[in-house]
Amino acid sequence: MKIRAALPLFALLLAACLPTPQPSLENQIMDNTEVTSQPTDGGIEGTVTIGPSCPVVQVDVPCPDTPLQATFTVFTTTGNKVIEFQTDEQGHFKISLSPGDYVLHLETPKVNRFTTDTPFNVAENQYTLLDIKYDSGIR
Repeated sequence: MKIRAALPLFALLLAACLPTPQPSLENQIMDNTEVTSQPTDGGIEGTVTIGPSCPVVQVDVPCPDTPLQATFTVFTTTGNKVIEFQTDEQGHFKISLSPGDYVLHLETPKVNRFTTDTPFNVAENQYTLLDIKYDSGIR
């Protein structure tokens, strides 16, 4: 009789020693954001500029493109949001991403009505260089 009474207690103690199952974050969608649990040594990096910045471009008068601090969203090619980020004041960015095909979408500011999304690919353990130049429309 004592063994029968101790059996449920033994089962409870054994269950308490087992690791707690954790949900896998691999390709799980949370708030329309795709989350990956794999560490990565790759992604995208680059600079975003806009130009021209002078109302009238003249010969022998430099008018370099200016850095653009803006917010971008990276989507998978199936439309799932992966990450949103902002460039720094010099227009630079570096974002870690898992290998795959993606689309870069400018959120703000809308530079002009001709702004298009930028498709890109990330190879395993590599950073893809994206130097993006927007046309300011100034002529």
